[in-house]
Amino acid sequence: MNWRIGERIQTRDAYGAALLELGRRRQDIVVMDADLQRSNRTYDFGQAYPDRFFDMGIAEADMVSTAAGMAATGMTVFATSFAMFVPGRCYDQIRLQLAYGRTNVKLVGVSAGLTQGPDGATHQSLDDVALMRQLPGMTVLVPADATETFRVVEAAAEIEGPVYIRLGRYPTPVLFDADYYFQVGAAPTLRRGGDVALLATGIMTAKALDTADILSDRGVDAAVTNVSTIKPLNADALLSAVLDKRLGVTMEEHSIIGGLGSAVAEIMAERSFTPPLLRIGVQDRFGQSGTADELLEHYGLTPGQMAETILRTLGL
Repeated sequence: MNWRIGERIQTRDAYGAALLELGRRRQDIVVMDADLQRSNRTYDFGQAYPDRFFDMGIAEADMVSTAAGMAATGMTVFATSFAMFVPGRCYDQIRLQLAYGRTNVKLVGVSAGLTQGPDGATHQSLDDVALMRQLPGMTVLVPADATETFRVVEAAAEIEGPVYIRLGRYPTPVLFDADYYFQVGAAPTLRRGGDVALLATGIMTAKALDTADILSDRGVDAAVTNVSTIKPLNADALLSAVLDKRLGVTMEEHSIIGGLGSAVAEIMAERSFTPPLLRIGVQDRFGQSGTADELLEHYGLTPGQMAETILRTLGL
């Protein structure tokens, strides 16, 4: 990894780089794709290790079943498609052949969320985290930048059992240097503040930092926590982050139903925890066609819009 802090990199590019490195280190790494290998950045792995790469065609259910069978022989399989299609097209296979069997397959959903862009609602996954986090034994990881993506892929290869990794095509600023250490379940604080706790995941982590800058200019001191592990969720770390704050805020490029916002609301309710929680994300709506930036603005997910939403909630 030689990415510079602040450089804008697509997390799918980091995924491709991580696969190549894993393939070099380990002979048990197998990669599968569903006829999207150039878009999903699995192409280079296929060129370097053709005996361990399989393009399964436009057949995600078949890909998951085949991956489960290959994992049963001792291989560590990364099965890749657009996040709309994994898990959307093959949920039954994921539920029974991966989660129920605790099978060693890593599902990678690429081009996730609104920022998939012009292909519109049919290709924009706003429910994939919800589907995956409710499956018993499924680890769900949503990295914030290229560096974390690289480390997440490495960590996923070491987990015995099914993993879902959510990636995008939206260029995101690099937040972490090459020495960054990723630990499943960690929820590191990237910025401290006493008024508001911003709990962000995926591409929204960088936008949360920008939102915190805007809030600071308006006299509101915001802390930012990077929640890249949606499951297992670090309840203690997240409750500690919102403790003594005026407001907790979750920020995700996903429906507010079933994603990070729901997960945090659940743990706060179970422990009768205050302060109030504001869930920022897509409000029970489908996506639509547009550029990534147009869609983020349309759905109120730019730093300026999110800052205004937080200020209104605080009554400022």
